[in-house]
Amino acid sequence: MHDRMMQFIAMIGARVQKESASVQSLAGKASEWSVATQGLAGMLLPFLAFFTVYKLFQWTCRQSATRSSPTSTRTKEKPSVGAADAAAGQTPNANKNRDPGAWTPERFHYPQIYTCPHDLPNIKPIPYRPFRWGEYHVTMGIRSMPWSEWIELDSEFQFYQRVREFRLRTRGEDVVRVLPRRADDAATVPGGADAAKELVYELAEYLSRRYPSSFRVTRLPQSMLPVPSIGGVPLGWDGQMPIRTIEAVETGITYHLSELESLEGTDMGSDGKYYFQAGSICVAGFWRMKDKIGKTLDEIHLSGNVPQFKEKLQVSMERFFRRMAVDKPVIRNNYFIQVVKPSKEGRAEEEGRSNNMEEVASDVDPEELGWSESTNGPEDSLQHGHGHSASPASYLAPGTIRLRSERQTLRRLPRTGAIVFGIRTYLFKVEDLVKEKGVAGRLASAIRSWPDDVATYKGRKMYREVLLGYLDGRAEKEGIRTGPMEGMLPYPY
Repeated sequence: MHDRMMQFIAMIGARVQKESASVQSLAGKASEWSVATQGLAGMLLPFLAFFTVYKLFQWTCRQSATRSSPTSTRTKEKPSVGAADAAAGQTPNANKNRDPGAWTPERFHYPQIYTCPHDLPNIKPIPYRPFRWGEYHVTMGIRSMPWSEWIELDSEFQFYQRVREFRLRTRGEDVVRVLPRRADDAATVPGGADAAKELVYELAEYLSRRYPSSFRVTRLPQSMLPVPSIGGVPLGWDGQMPIRTIEAVETGITYHLSELESLEGTDMGSDGKYYFQAGSICVAGFWRMKDKIGKTLDEIHLSGNVPQFKEKLQVSMERFFRRMAVDKPVIRNNYFIQVVKPSKEGRAEEEGRSNNMEEVASDVDPEELGWSESTNGPEDSLQHGHGHSASPASYLAPGTIRLRSERQTLRRLPRTGAIVFGIRTYLFKVEDLVKEKGVAGRLASAIRSWPDDVATYKGRKMYREVLLGYLDGRAEKEGIRTGPMEGMLPYPY
């Protein structure tokens, strides 16, 4: 696929029978995908990142930037039901008691996707504030995801796309890659091409329903044979013919899904493990795909020194992925603190520059969305599992500190059984956050509550003195330092 084709971290977890099949996520599965396919992913998921083994995406439309009640603009949906084609002999629970690594392709009946009532330029980023007062707890922190909220796009679309395209041009396989089938004495791990292919079709179907004014599609004629499918299940939704092309209106680029037909390979193994076999990780910011791709879910977290993973997360996470159903997508949020270089140029000026190879990261990405050099040092010299290698910046100040928050979604694909992990990253200026009622005190409380291992993982030593001093001062003026007050929005807003 085209490198740009996946802006999510596209990691699709595949189980392995000593075979493991990872599933790529739309966010960018592999450098080995066709150029057209990669381009499609980049365009379709400008804010997302896909990570093998999980998939998460939420889609939310907001009419204003104010922190209104999160339920006020969300649609109420009945629980979705994964249905099977009786004529094909499938049942909704065909995979419920499957053997490890086995998967029967499902003809899933998709719930209604509600159209976003606003055009992208009029949708402001959702103000996620995923930190709490009081004691810090290490949990998966997942909650159910309404189907209409799989993918979030907003007025930042053009800027994020510009950063992703720059990363694709300059980093190549470091940000978009799909691994081929491989084998050793311990396991045979199939490639994730079929999962990547399925994901692109899923995105095209979803985006054209959710954002019909921004993504326009054409479909194959009824006379087309053979019909593009995986495991005997056609790649169209609701009994329609599969999508032929999708146009991203904001960029004027049309992508041909027929390019995906050259992708092959999605067997599932039987050892119950999930492998990172493909990904589009253009704006990971704090980690590099090359340090994780090809590894199992456990290895990814353990090698990255994720705090308390083995003690509190490993067993429950493996169980969750093993049992995850097609009709039960979930979402979670996380956050980090990031430092950026001071910039005199705004995004408006940056967007007006020509798109050429002479551009440098600081021109295209002044907020360090793609790579957090001010926090983690040069990307090529990062020591995996030992981040935050940069020395405290001389320009460290409240004006150069950002809250970096990820909105992560997890969804299992019905045809391949792959799990897609999608990531939409948000960057918020701390100087803007403290203008919101109670946020300064709540963020200060959260940062102080981190156990030592979490504090090291999040790099607190670098910014603690400056940030907490600033937050405490603002909280003192506001008179909210010890806990929530009536009228404040619930987690994660």
